[in-house]
Amino acid sequence: MSRIPYLAVIPARGGSKGIPRKNIKMIAGKPLLAWTMEAARQAKLLDRCVVSTEDAEIAQVARTFGCEVIDRPKKLATDTATTLSALQQVLTKIDAENVVILQPTSPIRRAGLIDECIREFEKKKCDNLATGFICKFMEYGSYTKRRQELKGFFYDDGNVYVVKSSLIKKGTLYGKKAGNVFTGREENIEIDEEFDFWLAEQVLLKQHAGVEHDTATVS
Repeated sequence: MSRIPYLAVIPARGGSKGIPRKNIKMIAGKPLLAWTMEAARQAKLLDRCVVSTEDAEIAQVARTFGCEVIDRPKKLATDTATTLSALQQVLTKIDAENVVILQPTSPIRRAGLIDECIREFEKKKCDNLATGFICKFMEYGSYTKRRQELKGFFYDDGNVYVVKSSLIKKGTLYGKKAGNVFTGREENIEIDEEFDFWLAEQVLLKQHAGVEHDTATVS
């Protein structure tokens, strides 16, 4: 089987502690995981998309929405296991040149964002790329400038990552040349706790008011 250029991996373990069963909890009318699977389906530059999970119920939801599932060993789905280890396991099953990581905990993506990230990755000849924003948070008492005068730094928001598979196989997500794509405040929402979940749902309901969502098929 020939190597595919861009493989999307949606890591979705079942053992969330902050919000139990978070990845399949209903949000704005569908399981949280479904929003990311649909975004992957709509991307034109992805060659294949898989959900990596150890959980049978999550796997069933993924398949219901037409997404391929890679069974993850339970030892790679513990509280201490890393996303990197899950990606390495996927790459033992599928030969891909680049991996696009789509976290289900970031369900808000503008149309075309995934393709935009891939195009930027190719244009800048990046080793790795992330979406995010300029963060100006600093420890209280550590600065005297006005916020407007702070330079800030690029902070990855967890929405989309593109990484060369060769880096992942070596045990890292970072190479010599990093790229970035800026996202808006709504896209920056990453669900870790109940307030984040509520906030993301309000945005999704507003964005998709009156729109019917059918079961999607991810190639």
